[in-house]
Amino acid sequence: MYYRRLKGVVRISSEEKAKILIVDDEIMNIELLRAYLEDSYEVTAATNGHEALEIIQGEKPDIILLDVMMPDMNGYQVCEHLKQNPETQFIPVIMVTALSGRNDWISGIEAGADEFLTKPVNKLELLTRINSLLKLKTLHFDLLAERDKLELQNRIRSVLTQIIPALLKTLPPEQKNIVIHQMIDMVVEAIFESSNDEINFVGYECVGELCCQIINQLGANFEVENIGEEKSFTLKGNTCPWGKEEARSNPILCTLSRGIFSRIISMKDEDMEIDVLETMGNGDEHCLFELIKLD
Repeated sequence: MYYRRLKGVVRISSEEKAKILIVDDEIMNIELLRAYLEDSYEVTAATNGHEALEIIQGEKPDIILLDVMMPDMNGYQVCEHLKQNPETQFIPVIMVTALSGRNDWISGIEAGADEFLTKPVNKLELLTRINSLLKLKTLHFDLLAERDKLELQNRIRSVLTQIIPALLKTLPPEQKNIVIHQMIDMVVEAIFESSNDEINFVGYECVGELCCQIINQLGANFEVENIGEEKSFTLKGNTCPWGKEEARSNPILCTLSRGIFSRIISMKDEDMEIDVLETMGNGDEHCLFELIKLD
């Protein structure tokens, strides 16, 4: 089995429970909220603001239930501290308070609170607010991930389609292969570093899925086709990762695609070879690569 957790936004899988941190100086209040939540969430607690900040720094909870009236460091101060820190500013904070005055709510908004609950807390209302905030948090990070993906595509394309072809024209033949291999490593490592997904594939056939996943991060739409008993399959793409016109102007970019696939095969440590059947850079309507499992 091949497994690797990639860097990026950490998502909650269907098997994991979201982490809820309860911050309150009254143990009875903590135990009440814990009873409401522990069946559906992983619950931790802190009895003061300083302890809460230490826990948050180490565990990064998904949502914080924050009491307002606490000694030394009140809930407003804790919330303000979290929202000013880039590492914690997007953790949703629900202020839980017995205060109901207009100025108290304004203070919470100014501190950066995302939601408010008034004591005594209603269980249904609590669960509804938490569920809504978790959905919003997921959407927010999905948008950030998509933005980062587009920025990565534009950055890599700019380097490879504009700078590299011109550079290769000035290099002697023995140095061109070195530059090409360096560019292939750069592309694969950059995508692995920025990906938000877990890769969990079993068997040689799944090397094709991994190849498609990596090349598609550059804007292609490759799919695995023709998997059969012959231990070979094809990777077909109708959208060139470099742009059809750019590839036709610089066929060396097709070599980069093949090199990316070869690099992934070597990382997977599979005994396979790859053949180029068709490429847009050579005037074909689509790109077609064949991966063959060697005996």
